[in-house]
Amino acid sequence: MVRVSVSARGELSAAAAGLNLLGSLAAGMAAISLVFVFYGVDPLEAFGSIFAGSFGSLYGIKETVTKAIPLVLIAAGLALAFRAKFWNIGAESQLLMGAIFSTWVGLNWGPHLPSYVIIPLMFAAAMLGGALWGIIPAVLKYKFAINEVISTLMLNYICAELTTLLVVGPWKGKTKFGFPYTDDLPPQAVLGLLPGSSIHYVTLAVAVTLAVVLGLLVFKTRFGYELRVIGENPNAARYAGIDFLRTTMVVMAISGAAAGLAGAGEIAGVHHHLSYPDAISSGYGYTAIIVAWLAKLNPFYVVVAGFFFAGILVGGDAIQISLGLPAATVNVFNGILLLFLIMGDYFARNRVRLTWIASDKG
Repeated sequence: MVRVSVSARGELSAAAAGLNLLGSLAAGMAAISLVFVFYGVDPLEAFGSIFAGSFGSLYGIKETVTKAIPLVLIAAGLALAFRAKFWNIGAESQLLMGAIFSTWVGLNWGPHLPSYVIIPLMFAAAMLGGALWGIIPAVLKYKFAINEVISTLMLNYICAELTTLLVVGPWKGKTKFGFPYTDDLPPQAVLGLLPGSSIHYVTLAVAVTLAVVLGLLVFKTRFGYELRVIGENPNAARYAGIDFLRTTMVVMAISGAAAGLAGAGEIAGVHHHLSYPDAISSGYGYTAIIVAWLAKLNPFYVVVAGFFFAGILVGGDAIQISLGLPAATVNVFNGILLLFLIMGDYFARNRVRLTWIASDKG
């Protein structure tokens, strides 16, 4: 008979935490290799194709940076929510809500305002939309005891259907010949791009700045201390008189606003109109969960982690073409890495012992 006992570890050193992260990634890559073998693909060839597709050419690097922008924005906000032990799985809908709000502002006010006015207004509207959508599950949890995993996940489906309703119904563009898109944004509501790329540099600058600001908020302010206490020791937080509802609502407002900014960037920088949900977001809200965990819930690190996972997304598109793998391969890739990152984090925090006990047969 085997008895399993679990006890908390002490705080890991920076070196040990780094080794834990590398070990988790290595174990995840080994598991992913088995998936490639199952499909009859040489794992080394597959990983080489992913790297070459995302980082092996100037075009690949440009595409990687473009996809990193929404991942960094969303993951920086998720890092705050997860640190407070609020499991926000709804960043996908918060992104879409930001896209909806920014599209409305761009279409209705854009023709009458210069770019230096309308662009900030679109970003502000996107933040408002994402924040309002993010606050809903916080209220549901602390007023009605509704689990946030369920509520945030369900809100994803609600917002996706709302987006579809708008583009096939009242917001369908008169210039789109019946296609399910809104009209295009006016030129002054469109973000500029780096020459020869799809990189909307304004949103890129906003993403990097936000990651730094949220990192300072978490580690250098009283509010950041409160959210860390709530996440690490809820009983101590209650004893200290920390207001759970207020803190969580602020955290979710920030997390939702960050995802909303990503929605505005996709609308104003990439698509220039609102369309079907899966066209606006390539699952960024879900992939950013993995980015946040890879960054160890540290907003300072999400820039590097976001760039890494953006490379996986771009490289994943490449292996579909070069190796003939199904499109779902990237999702499997991401899911396996998330699983091993969570496992690594668990074993970093807890010591698991197996004890053999002789059975008493009387």
